Amino acid sequence: MTARFRALCRLADLADGEARGFAGPPGSFVGLFAVRQGDTAHVYVNACPHIGTPLDWVPDRFLSADGSRIICATHGAEFRISDGLCLRGPCRGDALEPVETIIRDGVVLVPREA
Repeated sequence: MTARFRALCRLADLADGEARGFAGPPGSFVGLFAVRQGDTAHVYVNACPHIGTPLDWVPDRFLSADGSRIICATHGAEFRISDGLCLRGPCRGDALEPVETIIRDGVVLVPREA
């Protein structure tokens, strides 16, 4: 089963409440980002559902000042961390594209094609 997955990062390398961006696989146009909440990492495609731009203008700056929401730097849309649902902004009701995630032996794994 894990043959179809690749390592994104070690969970320990992502502080609780922190987000970090990652390049996609070779040849991809968009990357991924992960947000750690306790023993869980929520991973999404780094593209706003409104117009497809990356969410971060500054590397790894994905979260609101208080760390409670994901923010799109292009137009300020706010997304829930747990499921990527847009709560405020021009894409309200849409959601970020989630990426299947497995945490095994402290490593965050995502599908190879993600």
